[in-house]
Amino acid sequence: MYVGTLSFDLLLGDVHSLKQKRSVVRPILAELQRKHAVSVAEVGEQDLYRRARIGLAAVSGDMKHVTDVLDRCERMVAGRPEVELLSVRRRYHGDEDE
Repeated sequence: MYVGTLSFDLLLGDVHSLKQKRSVVRPILAELQRKHAVSVAEVGEQDLYRRARIGLAAVSGDMKHVTDVLDRCERMVAGRPEVELLSVRRRYHGDEDE
């Protein structure tokens, strides 16, 4: 079993309230979950309206599949015009990890 995780640090565009922030972040979370079958959530910066931290995880029996899913997710978030991708952290965990 292989688990891959991504953590995105995002700068949101023309956002002036937490309500506007939710209207930008929620569609991104929903699209990642729907199109890529990953577990995803906003995991940080909840009190800052122009910043967001999104975490996601993918699980598979094949390391190549996990890598492909994470690549597609990263491209999708990077291609969103309403956010600027500041950083991405990628980690892998496998059966040999203790």
